Amino acid sequence: MEKILVEKTASRGIVAAPVYVYQEPDLSADTGSISKTQEPAEVQLFLKAKKEVVQELKRLSEGNELFGAHLEIAEDFTLSEGVISKIQNEQKNVQLALQETIEEFAAIFDSMDDEYMKERAADIRDIGKRFMAELKGVKRPDLGNLPGEVIVAAKDLYPSDTVKMNPDYVKGIITEEGGVTSHVSIIARSLNIPALVGVGRILDRLSDGMQVCMDAEAGVIFLDPDEDTLEEFRKKKEEFEKRQEYLKNLRNQPAVTRDGKRISLCANVGNPEDIQRAIPMNIDGIGLFRSEFLYMENDHFPTEEEQFEVYREAAKLCPKELTIRTLDIGGDKDLSYFDFEKEENPFLGWRAIRISLDMKEMFKTQLRAILRASAFGHVRIMFPMIISPEELRESRKLTEECMAELKMEGREFDEKIELGMMIETPASVMLAEDFAKEADFFSIGTNDLTQYLLAVDRGNRKVADRYSYFHPAVVKAISRVIEAGHKEGIKVGMCGEMAGDPGATMLLLDLGLDEFSMSAGNIDYIREKILTL
Repeated sequence: MEKILVEKTASRGIVAAPVYVYQEPDLSADTGSISKTQEPAEVQLFLKAKKEVVQELKRLSEGNELFGAHLEIAEDFTLSEGVISKIQNEQKNVQLALQETIEEFAAIFDSMDDEYMKERAADIRDIGKRFMAELKGVKRPDLGNLPGEVIVAAKDLYPSDTVKMNPDYVKGIITEEGGVTSHVSIIARSLNIPALVGVGRILDRLSDGMQVCMDAEAGVIFLDPDEDTLEEFRKKKEEFEKRQEYLKNLRNQPAVTRDGKRISLCANVGNPEDIQRAIPMNIDGIGLFRSEFLYMENDHFPTEEEQFEVYREAAKLCPKELTIRTLDIGGDKDLSYFDFEKEENPFLGWRAIRISLDMKEMFKTQLRAILRASAFGHVRIMFPMIISPEELRESRKLTEECMAELKMEGREFDEKIELGMMIETPASVMLAEDFAKEADFFSIGTNDLTQYLLAVDRGNRKVADRYSYFHPAVVKAISRVIEAGHKEGIKVGMCGEMAGDPGATMLLLDLGLDEFSMSAGNIDYIREKILTL
């Protein structure tokens, strides 16, 4: 018997079952260049594959909104242009042209520090796999046809792998790669399938049919468990299922502490589909809508109308509160259609509000779209990476200019819309008392704040153990911000990872935090904690 400890729990749960090792077929591109006379035939091969992939995605998108987003990418002009250009201008064969284009698209997301954004690279690669399988005439394995109840183990799983997954047979998932915000993690949570991801080199230790026990709440895997361990897991599974039912029943209760303080529980999302997945958790609103997805999944700066349609849909889905963070791009987040100057230290460079204030017309396009959407729900605007009162004032001034324009055009919007800011830099903490006099609300971004306060890159394994939002400097900073906000009568929320950590809930309540915004999968656990304190 071997015990393995795992850091990344994608979906909680306990299971004991034989393992099914999911083997991905060889989808690597054929190497070699082509002649000029072969170019038309290679282009036609791509267009034929695209037609087949698009038709399949259209069918899948009718029953699953996730594939609607995949369909948009598959149909994207920029993708086709990239592949065809490599065939015609670089004499690459169609498979190599596709592989390189997909990797260029995926690399934009891969380079990001934000875990949620980083995982979107998997969506791009999934589409690439669909194209490549079509080009190579390869049939991919089918998780809808399994020998019985199993734990599926794979290098990674993509939406196209999991679409046919039957939870009656798939009782657990283990992957070598992937993160807690990947689509396989989202799908696992929606189907209540325990999942552990990022388990390095686990496939080297597994073979088909091997008995495995996994506790995806504690992050423990047992290979070839003995009978005592199996019995222990059966009991733990029963207890876990009872607790899950108990947590589900708590959703009907508002998050109120035992001494009567009402706390807002909100979700962090990237698109309307995320909101739909969060609504069953009985959320009080959306504490963070990452608007950068509209820009990053496009081949141009999205127009006012394109943004308005998305924001309006989001506002209708969650009318109680929708906090839209303005464009947080730059640094580690690139755009395929805009050249960013290479920077020595992108996290301290041209990003977020700095870009918006330098590119005012682009910024006003977004502000107008958000303001128009505010007619359909309680929409709030949140500015990222503010470090000076001048930046906040200029952002407010531009918003007021947009309001005046919309009023002249006779368009409806919330004239009392709240304008808040992220607290995510040491400067914003030090000036919290001044900002509280001008902002309508604060939202503490503990991910960047911790990184900047401690001078620790959380993505660097050599120093990652020094990254902790429980560090006294971080706790004192949070306390100062909450105190400054409350002194001026404004609401203080948090949308970083700390808000979704049950181990931090008591501390944050004690400091006076008003709103906890997190990944939807953590809301049940934070609600339970709040109700007991």
